[in-house]
Amino acid sequence: MARPVLAAVLGLGITLTGQHARAAGQDTVPTYTFTEDARRIEGAGSTADAVELEPGRTYRSTLPPDAKVFFRLELDDTETAYASATAVPPPGTGVAVADGVKVTVEDADGRSCDGDTAIFGAPGSPHPVAAWAMREISPRRSLCAEAGTYYVTVERASPDARGASPDPWELELHTVSEPGTKTPDGTAAPGAWDSATPAPVQGTAQRRSGGAGFAQAARLGEGVWRDDVRPGQTLFYQVPVDWGRQLHATAELGSSGTDASRYVASALTLDVYNPVRGHVEDLSVGYNGGQKSKGLKPLPPVAYENRYASGQQVSAVRFAGAYYLVAHLSPEVAEDYGDGPVPLTLRVRLGGAGRNGPDYAGGTVPADVFTVDGGATSGETGGAGDETLYRVLAAGGIGTGSALVVGLGVWTVVARRRGAALPE
Repeated sequence: MARPVLAAVLGLGITLTGQHARAAGQDTVPTYTFTEDARRIEGAGSTADAVELEPGRTYRSTLPPDAKVFFRLELDDTETAYASATAVPPPGTGVAVADGVKVTVEDADGRSCDGDTAIFGAPGSPHPVAAWAMREISPRRSLCAEAGTYYVTVERASPDARGASPDPWELELHTVSEPGTKTPDGTAAPGAWDSATPAPVQGTAQRRSGGAGFAQAARLGEGVWRDDVRPGQTLFYQVPVDWGRQLHATAELGSSGTDASRYVASALTLDVYNPVRGHVEDLSVGYNGGQKSKGLKPLPPVAYENRYASGQQVSAVRFAGAYYLVAHLSPEVAEDYGDGPVPLTLRVRLGGAGRNGPDYAGGTVPADVFTVDGGATSGETGGAGDETLYRVLAAGGIGTGSALVVGLGVWTVVARRRGAALPE
């Protein structure tokens, strides 16, 4: 996604496009931004009417408060399919701590292949949460291995819980297909791995504004990153993690300078999701107006064999790609500290040594989902698209003044095209 790099560098004081707009004096918290080309579909009340989810596509739908919705997958007997659902309650609505979203993949006989539940948890505030489920082809699994029709069911985790919202929620559905490997793989999980907690990354923080959804997640590399998060807001970041590398992250809330004594438990939550939006790990940070920090529990190096581990924290780290850090600040913080932004610092470290990935027998869908490209990471203010634009301009021998004009023209066209694009 293009970012306002030229304007920022030249001090023009204008905004072109961004991961989420923060207009001067804007009082509302930005809501979830759905994938731009997501197709709008309706979840069926019966498997007989379920709409097919195609691998590699992203969809928008609605989750009623008191019923399951069904979607359909058409699968062969070689591919592992992943389906995730991100539930987005309306801003300002009440939610129960135990409520959330539940996703299940079932075969044509109603047998469960896999399931997962994501709840709002201790903050008890409405914010996007994602759950995932899979149909996995594995030597360890005989169930759900046949080619045929499978169903993805999505429902509320606890619609009858005290305080649960009676309103329908928006859904973002995402599907990924993973081929088998060319050579037979074993079924043993990796042995011992370095589970020691490393020291947080030090250094001067660089500014990076978080996105308002998975599709707009701001890209981070190893380093120290600074942002501001408002009560009730959720920020999305992505960290490219290659095969063999190990992700570590620490979240810090800065001091507010406000004289308040009330302690807000679980003021900040930080969730880690893998490249198919499957939950990996999380942490929560309490807040009393002074600086607070907490690090994620150590995660294993990324390895294909992690899928054979018994614990989800390890088995979810099964492929390379973009790992998402999703930070949410509880609205309760505003009660004592005001509704202004709270300083947020993320310290990201990438340990381990790179290694080759699996020898896939075919292509993944989307094609680049389990890869790490050479785009912008640590220390760059722009994204890969910005870097590419500069390279093109430099190769053509265009001067700074002309580059500015061309750059503004390109971003204007992009912005107009985005404005004209509507979900189906």
